[in-house]
Amino acid sequence: MIVVRSADIANTSRHASGPGWDSKRMIVKQDGVGYSFHETRVHEGAELHLHYKNHYETNYCVAGEGEVVDTATGTVHKITPGTLYALNLNDPHVLRATKGDLHLVCVFNPALTGLETHQPDGSYALPAGSENT
Repeated sequence: MIVVRSADIANTSRHASGPGWDSKRMIVKQDGVGYSFHETRVHEGAELHLHYKNHYETNYCVAGEGEVVDTATGTVHKITPGTLYALNLNDPHVLRATKGDLHLVCVFNPALTGLETHQPDGSYALPAGSENT
């Protein structure tokens, strides 16, 4: 059994951050469960241009308000507590936090190691030996 407390990984190597966001990687590839699980905060006013070409991601909003823009179609989806969005087509997108910090719980497949950083195109590199399943 794996038990992880958010407070215990704050300010460790599993607490990643960048301009406008931070993410606690609570379950990572090394845990061996086939996915990674993250507690992510997008700071109010932040606009993130993302494109997870090598990973599927599902996000569930627990606090704050924002929007996700499907850059392929221009469709804007409002994000509020209780909203889930899944990037099932490796969708390029823009994520904005518009009212308060946007708090998300996120699942990635394949699992992240917890040390990834965004590449210039907004993606994470595919870990060696991983398949996009």
